[in-house]
Amino acid sequence: MNLQSGIIVLLLVWAGCSPAPRYHYRDSESPSKIDQKQLAPSSPEALLTKNLKHTAVFTASYYGPKFHGRLTSNGEVFDMYDYTAAHKSLPFGTVLKITYPSTGRSVLVRVNDRGPFIAGRDIDLSYGAARKIGLVKNGVGKVKVTVVSWGEDSDQ
Repeated sequence: MNLQSGIIVLLLVWAGCSPAPRYHYRDSESPSKIDQKQLAPSSPEALLTKNLKHTAVFTASYYGPKFHGRLTSNGEVFDMYDYTAAHKSLPFGTVLKITYPSTGRSVLVRVNDRGPFIAGRDIDLSYGAARKIGLVKNGVGKVKVTVVSWGEDSDQ
């Protein structure tokens, strides 16, 4: 094997060792098309139950540049400027109203990813959504989450 072939093989092996993308999406609807109208939350103590519109308090964080352009859990390409979110179990396509009490601002997001995978966190917002409600400065905070519409996951 000559030197060029050896370098190519080494680069291919090295590229195969890179980590897999964390986020994958399957729903092709653009979150920027979601109507950002204000919706009144129902009950702050309610749990999020499929097919019901409830409000719950979650610990939120956000993700952005490290994952921008990578695939998400449902096969979409992650756009850190869109209004999307990652949750461990909510069906893909579920639309949530996220309100950050510290600023009083709200945003509608579409669940299109799985996560967060850090203990004590319930939802990861895209950078764009976190910026809109003012969460970027603090990085992590309590938010009110209201189900606007449920997604269509068949296994949820």
